[in-house]
Amino acid sequence: MTTEAPTAAPARPRRVLAAMSGGVDSAVAAALLAERGDEITGVTLKLWCYGKTPLSPRACCTLDAIDDARRVARRCGFPHYVVEAEEVFRARVLQPFLDAYAGGRTPYPCALCNQHLKFGDLMSRADETGADALATGHYARVERLADGPALLRARDATKDQSYALALVPYAALARVIFPLGDLEKNEVRAHGQRLGLSVWDKPESQDLCFVPDGDYAGFMKQSLGETRGTAPGPFLDRAGRRLGTHRGIIHYTVGQRRGLGLAAPEPLHVLAIDAQRNAVVVGPKSALDCAGLVTAPVNWLMPRPPAAGAAVEVKIRYHHRPAAARVFPHADGSAEVRFDEPQPAVTPGQLCVFYRGERCLGGAAIEHALAADGAPLAHGGGADAAPRGAPASLVTIAIS
Repeated sequence: MTTEAPTAAPARPRRVLAAMSGGVDSAVAAALLAERGDEITGVTLKLWCYGKTPLSPRACCTLDAIDDARRVARRCGFPHYVVEAEEVFRARVLQPFLDAYAGGRTPYPCALCNQHLKFGDLMSRADETGADALATGHYARVERLADGPALLRARDATKDQSYALALVPYAALARVIFPLGDLEKNEVRAHGQRLGLSVWDKPESQDLCFVPDGDYAGFMKQSLGETRGTAPGPFLDRAGRRLGTHRGIIHYTVGQRRGLGLAAPEPLHVLAIDAQRNAVVVGPKSALDCAGLVTAPVNWLMPRPPAAGAAVEVKIRYHHRPAAARVFPHADGSAEVRFDEPQPAVTPGQLCVFYRGERCLGGAAIEHALAADGAPLAHGGGADAAPRGAPASLVTIAIS
């Protein structure tokens, strides 16, 4: 008589909550996981920017986009839900966006949306529904290293979105899946076509989801009724001399050259914006170079901050080529950065994101730039920049 060994119970499929915007990337990410055998639940956050009319040139953030996500889910055989998140979006993304511009800063709201909604609110919903993981269509990778989960750049450097993910809570990385991290865009579209997804050739969205035409100032005034930062004021040179009159500080950002309307022997660029005095400081391109910067409290995507003086690469804008630097974390959570070579147009409000090779170490909003002697760069003829540790315009708000 023979006795058969007991058969182990088959492992249950992994339960994955898949964020779906209605675009091709998130659709293919969810579809690839479903094809692999994961148990997928698709969810679309209905944000403030989803229009009341289905007619829009945008690839996402329309009512049509919600229908596109629903069709993909139906095609792949998994459920799809729409979650109202308009008020959270207003409070966590739109309001900080307005406050930053009115305060003379240039914010990067996509990072706040990722932090508070896609990897904040949605991760909470994943917990509530018993999902094992949260998947999105971002081009990035997560790998488990010796010290824990690590956020890495995408294989396709031209599509890498790790910069926009630098404020994602570190604890979330252990449960995040980026199915597109090893793919190029043409491969993603090919998968979409192979899987019969109607969005496989859908155009990509551009600019901010809530400002489709790129006119931030017009959107703030006309759509939201914002009046702060809209009053005309002086253009000043570095010595404090008045050169002309600007249209309102929300129309300008550090480094800007076009649209100033100033006659000068050499092209002038915006060097700083002084919201207190409603002034825009301008000067030659060479004056944009900065020796370093100070950040708001850093969101470190690692168990502990790097040692003082650690060598890193730093990106100070989405399309900025990473610059070699040294970082000096402060006790209050902020950090000072010293570039190996001066970098142009360090812009308060934009993200400073730290890298070491392929790994994204974390990021924070830029508080102010530093001159060669380590002093904060003056805002408009000598007014001091915000002191170290001052609250940033882009604040971290916990999900309730």
